[in-house]
Amino acid sequence: MERSETQLTAATGSNGAVDSAADRPAWDSKIQYVLAQVGFSVGLGNVWRFPYLCHQNGGGAFMLLYIFLLLIVGVPLFFMELAAGQSIRQGSIGVWKHISPKLEGIGYSSCVVCFYVALYYNVIIAWSLFYLGNSFQYPLPWHHCPIDVTINDTGTLKECSSSSPTSYFWFRKALNITNSIEESGEFNPIMTGCLLAAWAIVSLAMIKGIKSSARVMYFSSVFPYVVLFIFLIRGLLLDGAMDGITYMFYPRLEIWGNVQVWRQAATQVFFALGLGYGSVIAYSSYNPVQNNCHRDALMVSCINFMTSVLASLVVFVVLGFRAKTTALHCVAENIRLLNLKMANESHQPWLPHFNMTDPSSVSIPAYREWYSQYRSFLGPTITDCNLEEEMNKGVEGTGLAFIAFTEVMALFPGSPFWSSLFFLMLLNLGLSTMFGTMQGILTPLMDNFSLLGRHRTLLTVSSCALGFLIGLLFTQRSGNYFVTMFDDYSATLPLVIVVIFETISVAWVYGTDRFLDDIEIMLKWRPPVVYKYLWKYVCLLAMVGLLAASLLRMIFKRPTYTAWNQQTASETTLEYPGWALAMIISLIVFASLPVPIGYIRSVLKSRSMRATPSPEGPGREMHRELYTHCNSTDQLESNSHHAPPQEDAGHHRIGFLPVGNEQYQLLPQQEDEEEEEQDTGV
Repeated sequence: MERSETQLTAATGSNGAVDSAADRPAWDSKIQYVLAQVGFSVGLGNVWRFPYLCHQNGGGAFMLLYIFLLLIVGVPLFFMELAAGQSIRQGSIGVWKHISPKLEGIGYSSCVVCFYVALYYNVIIAWSLFYLGNSFQYPLPWHHCPIDVTINDTGTLKECSSSSPTSYFWFRKALNITNSIEESGEFNPIMTGCLLAAWAIVSLAMIKGIKSSARVMYFSSVFPYVVLFIFLIRGLLLDGAMDGITYMFYPRLEIWGNVQVWRQAATQVFFALGLGYGSVIAYSSYNPVQNNCHRDALMVSCINFMTSVLASLVVFVVLGFRAKTTALHCVAENIRLLNLKMANESHQPWLPHFNMTDPSSVSIPAYREWYSQYRSFLGPTITDCNLEEEMNKGVEGTGLAFIAFTEVMALFPGSPFWSSLFFLMLLNLGLSTMFGTMQGILTPLMDNFSLLGRHRTLLTVSSCALGFLIGLLFTQRSGNYFVTMFDDYSATLPLVIVVIFETISVAWVYGTDRFLDDIEIMLKWRPPVVYKYLWKYVCLLAMVGLLAASLLRMIFKRPTYTAWNQQTASETTLEYPGWALAMIISLIVFASLPVPIGYIRSVLKSRSMRATPSPEGPGREMHRELYTHCNSTDQLESNSHHAPPQEDAGHHRIGFLPVGNEQYQLLPQQEDEEEEEQDTGV
């Protein structure tokens, strides 16, 4: 058992130097670590992706499905990453390389995907900065349509009057968007400046590693919860709030038979916890070895889910108010048309029983009951006003934050205050996730390359500068389409592939029994045996199923994106052109390639070392002639009877890689041979 503990509590970097626990940065307190993990896992997706999925996929039924998948897939995989990072005390590259050199490509794939996400995620932070800056004026600039100065009268711009003030401000003022991804357009100077500011904030917050970013976390992780509760209390006082909440929780159990709903729920679990990015591993690697990572996994997962529910309540309360306001406006407009119709027609069999002189006194149910009886007499100009249809007009992502919410906040008394509060919340949600994403890039590189580790500040600044330069792709007029492309395709498949190989490496290469043994050493108690079967079978099959479903969906349904047409002032769905499809495939392949490349490189290196032995000795390669077969029981007994002295534990770090159900145990050697092989590693 001591040998197993030694194996997991030290790891060798690429330069051959052991990263001792004493030299590694550490969290100042447990609350600092928890805030960092919660801040990373709770991001913009909890606010605008989870509520949309609930909205579209059965409300309460989707929540039950989400909880089920969270318990059997999300929590076990999250616990696995926390335990691996805490025990080996390395970033994602070092953790999987430590388990087997053939698996080091997993860590590099995680770094590539983290960089993809950081590129477009900081653009969203830049958008939030832009809207935050425009919130300090009254009335809000997206409250009314601007006047068309090209005509003599006081008419408004056609693009705005044909859509809405909030849509016009988002697509024309903020993005100045083109009609399709094929029209690149020039750079948007305002957004370029906001992106530079966003990268500067990230760089300054992370320039001293976790010591500086953790201090920012105290505010960026807590502040969004304060704002969400304020919005919930304010929203519950709005007309239509209860209609929205009822719509949210009403269960439609028939959706459980839809495979796509299962795919969407599994994907949301996967991304909500930040699995595969390497950030969870990086943060946990700064923990003391005895930290209770099992409790952390349960606590962070629970906080993440409850945050999603809280955000959904806020969203549905606001959408309920928006839907009822729209429906009442529809009733008022139809009554105005009815008054005109009544003045021009003598025969009026459709004459309503409600008071047409006061539209505000007419309820939506009363109007709909009258409309259903006399619609055949009314003609096409008089329409139905359906509250449920308005609720069904679900919006997600940027549409929810920058169109739907801005529309509602413009109706609040003191709208600049509410707008500033909302976009400050989005800014903090984005930054806390961005810190974790960047940590998933920087920590593995610094752990694995000693030169980078000695120049932490230069690496941080250089990474942020490179991110800004590549991020200019997203600040051209067609940049929003590239954000959508990266969000939909650059991370999904590569991350699923990464987590599949992570699970294989722990469950089948390293061995679940040995992994649980090592966790028992850390926690002083053994986790339930159910984790063994969840890791080996349930999680692995679920991830393979998710990968297959995502691939089939891409093959049978050509990738599309939503574009804004300036002439019609409406959104249209377009297919990606050929070069864009090639770009999508390249992003996926480039992020996935390190896994097979790392395996092939390790195999070739091993064969080369065996074919041409070094005159200085075998070095770091493992020589099979020094090992004999033994099972897990023999290994544990051997370790308990022949444990090395405590002071030499970090010196003799022998690993046991399982091959099928076999294990290998080091045979006794002569003293000089032991000294020669003292650096042998796995």
